[in-house]
Amino acid sequence: MISTIEKVLFLKGVDLFKTIPAEELSALAQITDEVEFAPDSLVFKEGDQGDAMYLIVDGHVKVHSGERVFSKLGTNQCFGEMAILDAEPRSASVTSLSELTLLKIKREDFSEILSEKPEISRGIIKVLTTRLRDANKR
Repeated sequence: MISTIEKVLFLKGVDLFKTIPAEELSALAQITDEVEFAPDSLVFKEGDQGDAMYLIVDGHVKVHSGERVFSKLGTNQCFGEMAILDAEPRSASVTSLSELTLLKIKREDFSEILSEKPEISRGIIKVLTTRLRDANKR
C-alpha cells in the first residue's frame, strides 16, 4: 500500500502534475486508489464509459484499438485523462504488458478537487495541448 506522502512524491514526477505545488498534490493524493493488474489484463476497453484516469506507478501498458498499437506507456506516465474531463466513451483500449500498479482517479472526485484547486487544471491543459500538438505533427 502506497502512503499519501509517497503518492505526493510520485505525483510530482508525473508530467501532468509536475508544476503543481506539493501541498496542492496532497489533496489529489488523497483521492487516488491503488489498483493492480496481472500481465495481459485489460484495464479498460475502447467504447467503455470513461469514469477515471490512471497513473502508472510501476509497469507498462499498451494503448490500442484491436491490433493497432497507438503507444506504449510506462512508469510516471498517465492514460485515460480525457475521461476525467468529459463523459465520452473510451477512444482506445489499454492492456497491461507486465505486472502493473496504478493510481486511479475517479472523475467525480477529480471534479471536486478542480473546483477547489484550479492550478491542477492548468497542468492538465498543458499536457493535453502538448499531446495534441505532437499528434498533429504525425
